[in-house]
Amino acid sequence: MRVVLVNMPWSPIDLPSLALGILKRSVDEHVPDGSAQVLHANLEFTDWITRRMEFTAEDYEYYALASYFMGCGDWVFSSALYDDPAWRDDEFAAAMKGKLGASRMRMTRELHQLVPEFVTEIAQRIVDEAPDVVGFTSTFQQNTAALAAARQVKLLAPHIVTVIGGANCDGEQGATVHRNFPFVDYVIRGEGEAAFPGLLAALGEEHPDLSTVSGLCHRDPDGVSTANPMATSPLPPAAILPPDYSGYFERLGASVARNWVEPKLVVEGARGCWWGEKHHCTFCGLNGSFMQFRSKSPDTFYDEIMDLARRHRVLDMYVVDNILDMGYLSTVLPRIIESGYDLRLHIEIKANMRRTQLRTLSDAGLIYVQPGIESLNSRVLDLMDKGVSGCQNVRMLRDGAETGLSVSWNYLHGFPGESAEDYDPVIAQIPALEHLNPPVDLSARIAIERFSPYFNRPELGFDGLRPEAHYRFTYDLPEDELHGLAYVFEAPERGIGKPTVTALNAALAAWRKHHADARLTQADLGDRIVLVSKRRAFEWRAMELTDPYEIAAFRLLDQPHTPSALARKAAGRVPGGALREDEVRELLDRWVGLGLVFTDNGQYVHIAPSAVNEDLLRLDFMRHRHAARAEGAPADTEAPVPASVPASAPAPVPAEPHMTVV
Repeated sequence: MRVVLVNMPWSPIDLPSLALGILKRSVDEHVPDGSAQVLHANLEFTDWITRRMEFTAEDYEYYALASYFMGCGDWVFSSALYDDPAWRDDEFAAAMKGKLGASRMRMTRELHQLVPEFVTEIAQRIVDEAPDVVGFTSTFQQNTAALAAARQVKLLAPHIVTVIGGANCDGEQGATVHRNFPFVDYVIRGEGEAAFPGLLAALGEEHPDLSTVSGLCHRDPDGVSTANPMATSPLPPAAILPPDYSGYFERLGASVARNWVEPKLVVEGARGCWWGEKHHCTFCGLNGSFMQFRSKSPDTFYDEIMDLARRHRVLDMYVVDNILDMGYLSTVLPRIIESGYDLRLHIEIKANMRRTQLRTLSDAGLIYVQPGIESLNSRVLDLMDKGVSGCQNVRMLRDGAETGLSVSWNYLHGFPGESAEDYDPVIAQIPALEHLNPPVDLSARIAIERFSPYFNRPELGFDGLRPEAHYRFTYDLPEDELHGLAYVFEAPERGIGKPTVTALNAALAAWRKHHADARLTQADLGDRIVLVSKRRAFEWRAMELTDPYEIAAFRLLDQPHTPSALARKAAGRVPGGALREDEVRELLDRWVGLGLVFTDNGQYVHIAPSAVNEDLLRLDFMRHRHAARAEGAPADTEAPVPASVPASAPAPVPAEPHMTVV
């Protein structure tokens, strides 16, 4: 049995398709006389469109990712799905007025007119391969492109079996797709490693029994769409196959896209979410039908990583796990460190990981982490059911900077029950954080996603949900069918109002703008702690903490503490030097004013990563200054200022006893 697996736009062009890589291996290894090839139609489209219009990597990324919640990428290919280059063009233009700039609007409408020709050509390519079965994967904004290609294949060669699966076909979405698009013969819902070979095996029989394929959507003899029950449990880790990426890197090398991107490998160690099993984040629709966490054995996962790196000679890897298996910290990652491979990996983690654990990630090449921060306020985080505090999230940003990790995160708002009082203290402190990784964009109001608690439990604050507006001008379906097809839903705005959103985004925009030039570091020299700052909201540039009690308190603030806990613990470290709790509060307030600590929900944590690189020169200057004072040298004979310290630096001004500020 000959199978062609198709990866349509707008799948990312810098990554091979993990889903199709796994399905290719499952067909080649588990279907008797079966063979599969992958058609990288996303790369084919890149070459096709750049011959017809000015089109860049940034443009592709816009339709693949950035415009997801507006549905621009799917609308582009709806013209091919409905065989009409002007399909609902006026509705699109009216709906997107004020949301798209003039140039983006022109490009989107031009693409909409052009892509039916591409779909016709790619369908002919598929038919020319003479497959028995053609399978399409559909994730994010691939749905209309995949459906349009399946439709055209059926028109050209009705005997070819068409199958579609992927994240856009999970649960009710898959049943809706099958019910409304008769040119799709079968829909795979859920994990495909077992279901797809099971379907192919059944099709090879004279009298196939399709009822045994879990989750499969098929038609009975009368043509009525039937959806088999989905599996009641997920695949065990041993059944999750490694991907076969044969052909992707060769095709990328022949594409104009080779000049746009640095290709990455996609690897998978686990599925599901161990945190979500206990506390499903209220806004999260990831994992679809199966939240249960399961991970591959450390040996299996390590071998897959090394085999892919050797086979394809690529060291950049995207780990698609929704959350890191913490056991890998002591099993897989040490072996990667010892391997000598200079891997560069991206993975999602929990924000409450310890610095030693983050250092292990960094040493293993996991330099891009996404810890799911989403807010810096504990009360809002409780509304999300995140299981972390605002101070823990800030600590993650600080420790990420110290360990060399690039922290990717988003700021979200719009949670039922939140108020301006939750945001105002954070907004006021954002200038102190400008030396740490800012969010990837401005704050966004949460979207209501299928499979999330907000979708499944209206008592949490959202009811009467409707599919987002873009589904209505993309598909020719009634409202109830759109509801079954949609992943993102309209909902009344909850939480903070426009004034607070405006203030928050102004602070975040300034953070993003000034981050590259901002700096705050500290060095613990035993008898004193030296801090160096360069942040636009703070005039001081260098500071020493010399009082034993303050040194002890600052060290303790490596972790979040309440004032009472800090007073108690610091007293135990400095015999005879205890401060009353009100005095500790005064100290903490002073440190907040100097931008040394962050406070939220009654807790405090310091925000100064340990010094590295040129900051050590400045700290060396402070050490010389301290030594000169100790020897009684006059100010103008102190050690010369190193190059990294401005010659016009102001004279030292004592801010408080035992604290020297420059």
